[in-house]
Amino acid sequence: MSQHFVHEIERLKKRLLSLGALVEESVHRAVLSVQERDARLATQIIKSDAEIDRAEVELEEECLKVLALHQPVASDLRFVVAVLKINNDLERIGDLATNIASRAFYLSSQAPTKIPFDFFAMSEKVELMLKTALDSLVKGDRALAYQVLAADDEVDAINREMYTRVERGIRQSPDELERLIHMLGVSRALERIADHTTNVAEDIIYMQEGQIVRHQTVQPGMQTPRAQSGNKAG
Repeated sequence: MSQHFVHEIERLKKRLLSLGALVEESVHRAVLSVQERDARLATQIIKSDAEIDRAEVELEEECLKVLALHQPVASDLRFVVAVLKINNDLERIGDLATNIASRAFYLSSQAPTKIPFDFFAMSEKVELMLKTALDSLVKGDRALAYQVLAADDEVDAINREMYTRVERGIRQSPDELERLIHMLGVSRALERIADHTTNVAEDIIYMQEGQIVRHQTVQPGMQTPRAQSGNKAG
């Protein structure tokens, strides 16, 4: 492997981690804009999405250049393919953070209303999932990626409960229809962030193990046979 290729691979990783940091901060600030009813913060998040979009396009172009010029194989090819997929999921998470911020902007202009689901628990779980996935990428620790897969069901359960509570809230307080619908949108966006974060974790496992774990049922603390044995595909 040439030194130039090694340098290109390291640059891809640095770009991906930089994008991950941007996205993680955007999600955190979006959650905060809902909690604090902060229209100014929500506006900042919406404007900052263009930076995430630019970073995503630039990283994709770099990946395609590496594929064209170096024609990597085996684990190096897996790495570049995984970076391309993670890059796309991170950009989508950034879009969803913007969606949450847009709803926070609207809600900040309305009379305060009781949040009809455990927003704090849900947002905390989602932010932890994203942090854990990025930590897994930084440390090369696939056990952290498996933790992310196991956590997704908890977020899904909170989101399902949200639909029931919003339906009940609309029946009891029809005048709060629009506000409740926006809160439902926040819940849905958080659930989608968890889904994309799960995709990131699956691609990290693919990057490190060479196997696709999509559609497999993963329980807390459970790993696949290959992960347990510590073997890696070359």
